[in-house]
Amino acid sequence: MELNVYKIDGTKTNQKVKLNPEVFGIEPNDHVVYLAIKTYLANQRQGTHQVKNRSAVSGGGAKPFRQKGTGRARQGTIRAPHMVGGGRAHGPLPRDYTQKLPKKVQKLARKSVLSAKAQAEKVMILEDFSFEAPKTKRVMEILNNLKLDTTKVVFVTTNLENNLVMSARNIPYTNVQRAPEFSVYDILNADYVLFQKGAVQVVNEVLAK
Repeated sequence: MELNVYKIDGTKTNQKVKLNPEVFGIEPNDHVVYLAIKTYLANQRQGTHQVKNRSAVSGGGAKPFRQKGTGRARQGTIRAPHMVGGGRAHGPLPRDYTQKLPKKVQKLARKSVLSAKAQAEKVMILEDFSFEAPKTKRVMEILNNLKLDTTKVVFVTTNLENNLVMSARNIPYTNVQRAPEFSVYDILNADYVLFQKGAVQVVNEVLAK
């Protein structure tokens, strides 16, 4: 499969880039993609949730009332979960949600989502470009020229250039990723994947190994 290379002004050049069929032409593996998405979302969780159990709430050092003669059920502490102001029973505590995937599974998931995007004709190639300074307006001009200003877009670049990242971060549903370290979630979540010409070569070489 070969795709035309576009300039950032939206015009088509005479150049074409060949997509490696081992990366962009495989049969997508839905289950592997599911595992990659589940792992990615789990790793985004901070795990800092915490409640106060009966050992963490204050008070309750003395028996709230005498054992017998009140007509009420006996109570040993006001910190018990069934008491007003007591600790919570079986509440969430800080934990680590980190999951890991084998490298081969991660690579197959990346190739699967790229192949799915290529088959749906949702991949575009842009000439290599860079910004001298952060300028959100320039990224908007690129998206307007390509008629992608109302869609979810992810830029895949050779180097994660800070000026481009800062220029795109204020635009809704626009993301910048570095090849080939992009996440499966970002590619799958985007409507269009915009590759810089140099980034395609990196993906063709690295993911085909």
